[in-house]
Amino acid sequence: MRYRVLGKTGLCVSEIGLGAEWLERHTAQEVQEVILHCEKAGINILDCWMAEPNVRSNIGQAIRGRREKWIIQGHLGSTWQNGQYVRTRELDQVKTAFADLLKRLDTDYIDLGMIHFVDEEAEFHRIMDGEFYAYAQKLKQEGVIRHIGMSTHNPQVARLAAESGKIEMLLFSINPAFDMLPACEDLNEYFKETYDASLGGMNPQRAELYQICEQRGVGITVMKGYAGGRLFQAKTSPFGVALTPIQCIHYALTRPAVASILVGYDTVKHVDEAVAYEHATEEEKDYASVLAHAPAHAYYGQCTYCGHCAPCPVGIDIAMVNKLYDLAQMQKEVPATLKAHYEGLQTNGKDCIGCRSCESRCPFGVEISKRMKEADERFS
Repeated sequence: MRYRVLGKTGLCVSEIGLGAEWLERHTAQEVQEVILHCEKAGINILDCWMAEPNVRSNIGQAIRGRREKWIIQGHLGSTWQNGQYVRTRELDQVKTAFADLLKRLDTDYIDLGMIHFVDEEAEFHRIMDGEFYAYAQKLKQEGVIRHIGMSTHNPQVARLAAESGKIEMLLFSINPAFDMLPACEDLNEYFKETYDASLGGMNPQRAELYQICEQRGVGITVMKGYAGGRLFQAKTSPFGVALTPIQCIHYALTRPAVASILVGYDTVKHVDEAVAYEHATEEEKDYASVLAHAPAHAYYGQCTYCGHCAPCPVGIDIAMVNKLYDLAQMQKEVPATLKAHYEGLQTNGKDCIGCRSCESRCPFGVEISKRMKEADERFS
């Protein structure tokens, strides 16, 4: 298992994690089997947003005695009322639910205290300017949560959070289908059976979001990486072609600022299918060729940092140069740290010999040679 630092939190998380939602429908023994199998595979981060009491207890029982092995994302605002899940901002209910989470997980702290499911801009401002965020701050000051995060499906809300300076990391929905869609406050829009034919690649708001998070050290953990399984079948995929779990995982992990993709597992077999990514071949990871030849909505002209351009005859890490260039283009002046990173590369845009062999391999028709020249001009 490979590990990544989750932004400025400094936490070192497995690049494949555990999204525990699916464990709600399993017995305590089955939950324990999945969690122990995750541990054996090197997975060390889990997200528990669910308010249902039994699954919380089952997870707590499964990690008992090994709490230190896990980085836990626990949510503020996910409550259990009258036998059902209710998202709320009522502090009395929020506090009760969070105390229940600590008790059932048998822990006195949560690593990542997530402000739960904020998709409306107006609600974001109410939370951040009111008693809800003040409560999260108080928990952090007391050491009950170590870092403050937020979960959202809306890239505009995610951007507000990243730019606020108050949110340290994000749980955000990322997959190649969602990345085509504009910001929306209605989650149902993301799960439509078909998308408008005018959609033609990554939505600029989403591309900017990932770059802003990378720039500001706001780490991202990924939810909805498989789009609810819709991407695994051509008939339900908006592209008209099927992707594999490994391809979906690779797509998420090649977005700037992403540290971990949290995958839902029903069985130990599902765990194995996800962690197979760790020893997958480049061909098995290749989502780019699939999207480029899909009957609909390919990402033509856009660099997705997929790495197909390699190898460069002079050794340029083209995907990294493109990523740094995109970050630089967002600002009037190139930050010294970004420039140092660019100049610290063994080879960069100035070393491009214009052979364009990379362009013949790019599935999306990116004018790479031109971008290498533009990158060097920008960083110079």
